[in-house]
Amino acid sequence: MTLTSRRAAPKANATASTERGSARPAPAYSPVQTRRAFEAVTDQIRGQLATGALQPGDRLPSERELAESFGLSRNTVREALRSLEIGGVLEFRKGATGGAFVREGQGDAVIAGFADLFRLGAIKPADLTEARLIVSVAAARLACVRGSEEDFAALRENVKASEAAVAKGDVRERVRVNLEFHRLLARAARNPVLVILTDALVEIHEQLLEVIAPLPDSAVMPSRKRLLKHLIARDEEKAASEMESHLKTLEKHYLSQASKDARPE
Repeated sequence: MTLTSRRAAPKANATASTERGSARPAPAYSPVQTRRAFEAVTDQIRGQLATGALQPGDRLPSERELAESFGLSRNTVREALRSLEIGGVLEFRKGATGGAFVREGQGDAVIAGFADLFRLGAIKPADLTEARLIVSVAAARLACVRGSEEDFAALRENVKASEAAVAKGDVRERVRVNLEFHRLLARAARNPVLVILTDALVEIHEQLLEVIAPLPDSAVMPSRKRLLKHLIARDEEKAASEMESHLKTLEKHYLSQASKDARPE
């Protein structure tokens, strides 16, 4: 039994194709005999991703077909596919043209994993602020070099939205918009790893702000405006310096708040 893309019906010696129109040999699977068979299934599918035999957008054969290929029960195959879904590798679609598809490259699993580690206490506020300093300063530098005029326009609109939230006294909206600024900045850096890390750190930051008060407007908006000016001017050193200064102020504020919350009554 061989694997086909979502465009072709499964058949022997078929070739897999993607929406890009490129043909490639269809991956074949080997029968599995192991105590933890579902792990061997996930390993083979991940192996097909590593070699390019499977690509984002490809549809896997049905559970029945995979079970026959692996020489396993459908329950075992289903367990493997669900494991890959949780890991962010596959997504399931409903309907006549549905099934298990290889996901487009996204960091949902990484983001969820970071958030869970924070909830479990494995990531502390000090860890978060330190990591944000490293990632955001790097993003600011790269955005100066790689950012497009459209990126800078989006950042400019974000700052305007933050000012509007401040004028209305809407703290929740102001915090949401300010965190979105970091996501936009990471995308302007044109590095998918920085985008994923930023999304994960912002997710944790949002959790932190449920128990710690945000930095006052007076400490955020002047810095944000200066940073935007440096980004538009593509002044890498000044942008990095402004981001570092702001995040160190943020770090001091959050760690002070966390220390107060940790004190016994």
